[in-house]
Amino acid sequence: MSKIAIIGATGRAGSQLLEEALRRGHSVTAIARDPSKLQGRAGVTPLALDIKDAAALEKALAGHDAVLSAAHFTGIPVETLLAPAKKAGVKRVLVVGGAGSLLLPDDSRVIDSPDFPEAYKAEASAGAAYLDALKQEKELDWTFLSPSAEFVEGERTGSYRLGKDHLLIGADGKSWITFADFAIALLDEVEKPAHSRQRFTVGY
Repeated sequence: MSKIAIIGATGRAGSQLLEEALRRGHSVTAIARDPSKLQGRAGVTPLALDIKDAAALEKALAGHDAVLSAAHFTGIPVETLLAPAKKAGVKRVLVVGGAGSLLLPDDSRVIDSPDFPEAYKAEASAGAAYLDALKQEKELDWTFLSPSAEFVEGERTGSYRLGKDHLLIGADGKSWITFADFAIALLDEVEKPAHSRQRFTVGY
């Protein structure tokens, strides 16, 4: 059992990470702006926190084996997380990434394709920049897990496949993963690290 901090624990991805961590018997500090709905849950310590408050985040992360960040990238530079994590002595940082920085079969980025939705470009660009910054990180043991193109609500099947830097596309031409199965892949990485200081991806 590990002590895990989850940033953005009430969001769509973060809430599934929380459920998966609890299912496996981990102890979770659930960090969110309003984690009140998590009060009273066994194994969960809810913590209301603005992650841009570096001193408060450092204090919150102290004593944890790993921190999982499911926060949006827009407006939050990588140092917002990394500096407090280092000062808190946390060794592992795992990030819920985006699909925009993944590569297509011709090695161009998903975000640069002509049909990439304009509405998602700001967040995808920020996610790509976040990954680039992580690649320069020498102290922390970081991992960045990119979902497939469609990151959606759905059942927990326990079935998925992994890739590295290229977008995974199924035999049916779809590129997708549910939040629940994504959570399985990320918690598998927490328990059995295989992608230290790397990005990888998950899909069906």
